[in-house]
Amino acid sequence: MLKLDMKKIAIIIPCYNEAAALPYFLREIRKVADQMSATKPLSFEFLFVNDGSKDQTLDILREAAKQDKRVRYISFSRNFGKEAAMYAGFQNCTGDYAAVMDADMQDPPALLPEMYEALQGGEYDSVATRRADRKGEPPIRSFFARCFYKIINRISDADIVDGARDFRLMKREMVDAIVAMGEYNRFSKGIFGWIGFRTKWLPYENVERVAGETKWSFWKLFKYSLQGIMAFSTAPLAIASVAGILLCLIALLMVVVIVVKTLLLGDPVGGWPSLACMIMFMGGIQLLCIGVLGQYLAKTYLETKHRPIYIVAETNEDRHEDTTV
Repeated sequence: MLKLDMKKIAIIIPCYNEAAALPYFLREIRKVADQMSATKPLSFEFLFVNDGSKDQTLDILREAAKQDKRVRYISFSRNFGKEAAMYAGFQNCTGDYAAVMDADMQDPPALLPEMYEALQGGEYDSVATRRADRKGEPPIRSFFARCFYKIINRISDADIVDGARDFRLMKREMVDAIVAMGEYNRFSKGIFGWIGFRTKWLPYENVERVAGETKWSFWKLFKYSLQGIMAFSTAPLAIASVAGILLCLIALLMVVVIVVKTLLLGDPVGGWPSLACMIMFMGGIQLLCIGVLGQYLAKTYLETKHRPIYIVAETNEDRHEDTTV
């Protein structure tokens, strides 16, 4: 009877050059999983997704899979990005629940028991974490982050909470909904918000990375935010259209002013510096609008090519099958 009631939690861990942090993470996640399994009818699956790491990450995962049957890994043929790694985890996990965590310990495994308990009442479909504050973060990054959340929540249908982390525990129904969104240009925070489901938010203090270095520079975060805006809103296209209409009206008004001024004052030559500035200004606005349109066309182009989101080079299941043939 106990076996029939057994539930499985799949922990999805995207990894890119995390050899320094993995030993700490493995020790902590095993400790938490053992404690939860000792008091509840739970089993665990640790699904690591190696996103083309260039350090010893894959070697550590191979060894961990030999020592612990709960450990599974998928290794990509190259670096496809964290979004692709998360999608691979969702596609291949087998649990009744699934959680996404970073290997750098900034997502504390100690929160898992509280998150699991919150899902047992039936009131929520997922428990997600958010940063209670932005301590330790550069002020300029905090400013742009807050601006991003305000903008995207105003112009899109996706409900994205300020300070939201990818770390969350979800029921199987929510995982299946995420997998069903098989788009190539992925923005998980937007996907989590767009699909809906009842979510409880769990704030916690910011935790520093246990080892290694962050892969997210300010420029990468900025590009990622632009990708999120374009993935879940067409507002930039609307803004470009409005800007075009306004510039046409301004140009028409300028023509009228110049003609009237020439007829009354007879000064056909004066004002050429300001005219040159206006031409450069309007040319810049036009190029900006063309660039916005080009970005949307580029995203559409990539979607229509139907390229795979990721390519698997190796899994421990394959290695096991090869040795038994």
